[in-house]
Amino acid sequence: MQAEKLWQFPIKEFHRMPRGLLGPGAYEMVGVEAKKLGFKRSLLATSGLRGTDIVEDIQGKVKYQGIDVVLYDKIESNPKDYNCMELADLYVKEKCDSFISVGGGSVTDATKGARIVVAHDGRNVNEFDGFNKSENPDNPPHIAINTTAGTGSETSWAYVITDTTSDKAPYKWLGFDDNCPVTLGINDPVLFFSMPQDLTAFCGFDVLAHASEPYVSRLDFLPSLGNALKVIELVGQDLRRTVFEPLNYEARYNMMFASYMAAQSFNSGGLGIIHAMSHAISAYYDTHHGLNNAIALTRVWEYNMPTNYKRFRDIARALGENVDGLTDVSAAERALEAAIRLSRDVGVPANFCSTPDYTKSRMGVGKYAEWGGNKIVGDDRDVDRITKHLLGDGSTPGNAREVTYDAVAPVVAHALTGSYY
Repeated sequence: MQAEKLWQFPIKEFHRMPRGLLGPGAYEMVGVEAKKLGFKRSLLATSGLRGTDIVEDIQGKVKYQGIDVVLYDKIESNPKDYNCMELADLYVKEKCDSFISVGGGSVTDATKGARIVVAHDGRNVNEFDGFNKSENPDNPPHIAINTTAGTGSETSWAYVITDTTSDKAPYKWLGFDDNCPVTLGINDPVLFFSMPQDLTAFCGFDVLAHASEPYVSRLDFLPSLGNALKVIELVGQDLRRTVFEPLNYEARYNMMFASYMAAQSFNSGGLGIIHAMSHAISAYYDTHHGLNNAIALTRVWEYNMPTNYKRFRDIARALGENVDGLTDVSAAERALEAAIRLSRDVGVPANFCSTPDYTKSRMGVGKYAEWGGNKIVGDDRDVDRITKHLLGDGSTPGNAREVTYDAVAPVVAHALTGSYY
């Protein structure tokens, strides 16, 4: 058979997922689980979670089991290469034997990167950009306690790091590595109650992106499709409730599972240019990953829709739209309309240039004062550099529709300055 006659991705690969504990009270088991895993001196990595007492609570539970705890609480959103290197250096200096991460995807990702660095004798984390770049599978054990319904990094074989130091900088890269999944992932909906309203909305759209991209991906990985569709249903049903009723336990519980299942979907089912655009925007502006996905999602759905109207019909139905009697094209358009309505309802900005101040915003901080500033410009230079970054992203090959500069630049431009509202 001639190679050009093969479908793309004829061989599918199922990537492993770690053991997980999910449900109310799950995080209270961290000390017991760490002891069972043989932890003696653990490096606890976090972004701080100041004012929540979550970190202090977990430290106490670990210490109660006779395990020493060293704290690193400087991990930033869109974790930076220096976060990983500082974490790895501290691990070696303090003679630790394990990691515990407490926070959202940024914290888990930075810890994954630090583990890879430790296993490779301090090599720069940016050397592991790409697919299965690590060579030593023997890296430190890692318990990841998740505090957001968003990335699902405690479930997946992916981690995302921002290169701020090499010749490529600023550059946000995606590592897919079979050596990086955590040892144990813990999801407890009680820990999600402290999430601010805006970040709850943004993280919820990260979940929707994680489910919708593998559902229409050119990988077409059948074991991912069921979870993906159920996640889309849960987001349509529960995201508004989690945003506007932050103490609604049922909604938080459902979004916890949605986040977990969505990561299982993309773990082997692939992603697309929602994520590629998100990575590109944050490379220059350090904006929140979920916020970026929320703004990019509707544009990319519209771009990808002609490749598979039937799948978008399914998405519309999962979001609660009545598509009976409609053509596939009309039904697919209902999916886009539902996503736009959900975006508007939960406070997603109309475009990147209208991004307001939001919780934990870091725009214009440090090197980003030079790279992007504290407000997204959205000019021709932005369109060009974001599109070029997108084309080289590790998520792009799985995108439903073929991606070229000329085809995608208008999509990027609309995300920067256009509006559906």
